[in-house]
Amino acid sequence: MTTRAGMLIAAGALVAGTVTVLPASAAGTGEPVPRPLPPLAWTDCGTKAYPKLQCATLGVPLDHDDPAGRSITLALTRIPHTAKTFQGPLLVNPGGPGGSGRGMAGYVAASLPAKVAAEYDVIGFDPRGVGRSEPALDCRPGHFDPVRPDSVPRGADGERTAVERAQAFAAACGKKHADVLPYIDTVSAARDLDLIRKALGADRINYLGYSYGTYLGAVYARLYPERVRRMALDSVVNPNGVWYEDNIAQDYAFDTRHKDLMAWVAKHDSVYRLGTDPSAVEAAWYRMREELRDSPAGGKVGPGELEDTFLPGGYYDGYWPKLASAFSAYVNEGDPAPLTAAYERFGEADSAADNGYSVYTAVQCRDAAWPRDWNVWRKDSWSVHAKAPFSTWNNAWYNAPCAFWPVEPLTPPDVSNDQLPPVLVLQATDDAATPYEGGLALHRMLHGSSLVVEQGGGNHGVTLAGNDCLDEHLSAYLATGTVPRAEGASEVDAVCAALPGPEPEPAAAPEKTGDEAKKKAGSGAGEKAGPQAGGKASARVQRAATTLHGLLGHVR
Repeated sequence: MTTRAGMLIAAGALVAGTVTVLPASAAGTGEPVPRPLPPLAWTDCGTKAYPKLQCATLGVPLDHDDPAGRSITLALTRIPHTAKTFQGPLLVNPGGPGGSGRGMAGYVAASLPAKVAAEYDVIGFDPRGVGRSEPALDCRPGHFDPVRPDSVPRGADGERTAVERAQAFAAACGKKHADVLPYIDTVSAARDLDLIRKALGADRINYLGYSYGTYLGAVYARLYPERVRRMALDSVVNPNGVWYEDNIAQDYAFDTRHKDLMAWVAKHDSVYRLGTDPSAVEAAWYRMREELRDSPAGGKVGPGELEDTFLPGGYYDGYWPKLASAFSAYVNEGDPAPLTAAYERFGEADSAADNGYSVYTAVQCRDAAWPRDWNVWRKDSWSVHAKAPFSTWNNAWYNAPCAFWPVEPLTPPDVSNDQLPPVLVLQATDDAATPYEGGLALHRMLHGSSLVVEQGGGNHGVTLAGNDCLDEHLSAYLATGTVPRAEGASEVDAVCAALPGPEPEPAAAPEKTGDEAKKKAGSGAGEKAGPQAGGKASARVQRAATTLHGLLGHVR
């Protein structure tokens, strides 16, 4: 699932020499001759937060099977190593598909222990089609403009309207990006990674991937096992469910996380005044949803937008205080302004979200087969909705263009692998976006991998977000290559306790809306001001987690 919400040469940093793209077969056989891969030219593109950030671009083949054909451009970022010991490049990916990774280099380098980060060139990148890579996809600008039809169909006419909307998005993609859609997929992106490796002059890469980035990493490792030095995979996509089945699994998991939020609100009834019974609080939320059908909050928050607003709470419980305050103000005071502000902060789509969604659909619809008979979607969605109503239909419509996609699907690769050095897999037990079963499945598929579990954790993206136990495992792995090993028959090699949940915020001034709220929240994905939960979770932890979750491009 994707939130709607989502840098830049130290002296002498040019990579020497010219790297050649490997051809599909040897030269002299009549196959196209590969074009030279020029060295990367890094330039200073520092920010206030990350002043040492550098940027570069890399041309790669649109079609890797035609390396002498059309070229596209990837946008890269780097924080260069500073230690005498150099462990090579550490490529980082925030997920999606469709998430911009340029901002991740600075964050990861700043969040790792300084001694560890100093031994790596931390490399961020926008995958093909994303952000500042060219061409960047934007199939149908404004596709998520409010107010959309209610995500839960109200009769045949309502369903037909939503189906036609999904068809329109797929058709717009096919018309606008017909030349590139056949090459926007995970295997092509993994082959791009290997060209980044070559351009960096590295024999092997180190890799840290979150969310969809775990699947991208697993596919890369399957294609180029000899090129993997170290690989850490955080919040794991289940490779066995790519992609239709994985989305159904999410529907159940996000409904559970929504119920967790409702229980948290009930626990803090003295603040939110919505009752002490979680079921009653949940019923009040659904009554609010129903009222918004006829009278959208601020003229822009209908039922679908309400779901978009609360969905990020399933990724990160640090958002709960803001969401609960907006919920309470609407129900108890009849004040829609905080709800509108919450939508503008957490749910509203902008041009970056339009790009991210375009790449999301392009990758997922191309990666694997989806049902082409809409009757299958209808039957499955109503069946799941009966048990998990929070976001089932919202998620169905988000993915529905895949039922009408203009490019035929590929067959997902088997990512099972017994040729890798130890891989570190990290997973929270209650993660909704990539449920726990995915971490177990990939752990079993990667021979010799080590599984570290955050017990009781519900957040998505668990390392470099304030949990010292998890971060110590990641740091030790990147520093020395060591992984924890379980004793006996346990599949779990190490367990870390989850961070404490958030506490309600103190009373605050009324929420601002529109441009004022956006200015207050911050303009960059990694710069948004996050909720400052109290209790045992420190402000440092909250800042780290909020910044990370602003950068992650969550799989949906």
